Amino acid sequence: MRFSGCGDYLSGFAKKAMIRLNGPTRDEIIAVIGLLDLYGLPGNFYPSHLNEAKERYEWAKQELQSRVRHEKFLQFFAVHELEAWLLSNPDLFPYEVRNAFPGSVADPESVNFNHSPGKLLDKLFREKLKRNYKKTVDGYDFFKKLNPEVAYRKCPRLREMLDEMLRLAKDSGN
Repeated sequence: MRFSGCGDYLSGFAKKAMIRLNGPTRDEIIAVIGLLDLYGLPGNFYPSHLNEAKERYEWAKQELQSRVRHEKFLQFFAVHELEAWLLSNPDLFPYEVRNAFPGSVADPESVNFNHSPGKLLDKLFREKLKRNYKKTVDGYDFFKKLNPEVAYRKCPRLREMLDEMLRLAKDSGN
């Protein structure tokens, strides 16, 4: 299932998930898994008292899973964006950019709501390379080179998602 951005996902994921989970191939489905950037959700999506990534992650995961109400639907989030996974492996980036990384990239999922990983990359690309970071072009190229083992070690929420996917596959016998 493909969606055009977070708004499209939020308005249609539950219906599309249920169509799959109750459709003619339902017995073949191990799980339907949703993935969003935690940073990309609209500010009014969360209750106002939730400000920390951990609180927002847990609340949003529960909220979206409750909209589907099916044990085979799981919702995950990249904290704060998929670019955090890229930041886990600084060697992906041009020398000028990686040398300007702040210390916070040692814990990539801590790059926060105020200065998201994508915004950090855009800022450094503009300052050091005199061009913008383009998620759909640069991000795609960097993802092709990403060492998943490094991202797995440095990004606990990514590790959680991958471990759950592996467990589901093993439990299904595939």
